[in-house]
Amino acid sequence: MITTEFDHVTKRSDRTLPVDGLESTTPSLSVDAATPPTGHLGSLRADFEAQAGRSLSLPIAGALVWAIVAVAALLVPDRIATMVLVVGSGAIFPLGLLIARALGERLMNNDSPLAALMGMSVLMVNLLWAVHLTLFSIDVQLVPLTLAIGLGLHWIVFSWVIGHPLGVIHTVARTVLVTAAWWLLPDNRIEAIAFGVVITYVYAILALATRRRGSSTVADLMEAAPRRG
Repeated sequence: MITTEFDHVTKRSDRTLPVDGLESTTPSLSVDAATPPTGHLGSLRADFEAQAGRSLSLPIAGALVWAIVAVAALLVPDRIATMVLVVGSGAIFPLGLLIARALGERLMNNDSPLAALMGMSVLMVNLLWAVHLTLFSIDVQLVPLTLAIGLGLHWIVFSWVIGHPLGVIHTVARTVLVTAAWWLLPDNRIEAIAFGVVITYVYAILALATRRRGSSTVADLMEAAPRRG
């Protein structure tokens, strides 16, 4: 007997429930119906990547901005360097749009549902600006740390979207490096944090540029192939 992905969605199970001393059989959705097929997820990922390309534009923009911050921290007082960071952080996305146009990547007009998910994760990250700006008025030394960590959290979602661990590695390494820099180098916090962020961006850029795209996992292949029973 041949089954398809549709069978997983429409598969139903019957539950027997007591009603006023009687038993009634009530159909309900099975666990399989609540879990999207792996093959469908694979096709969504393929569609996202077909439009987004290698997704290099924003990491390149981020690396450039944080490199500028590192240089500024060597030349100007910390408070001014932090202001450069705050302004520069807001410039990452517009700069990424320009780079995306040059690379042929679609950031704004990607109609993939996974692109919408990424948009929601970016919105979540940007809500942390309420924390960053509050800290700027209380203790400016904390702002580079919170920005470095907060602006990298959406990489975890991106890692799931493309089905590759590079985003998780980027976020975890970034968090560890910038936290260590903040505690261990109190006299050079901004440049050390910025340098740590640039290192993780370089890793992400290299991983994105060289990884194999569009390859199916074993689960994808098993789900896509007809099964016989």
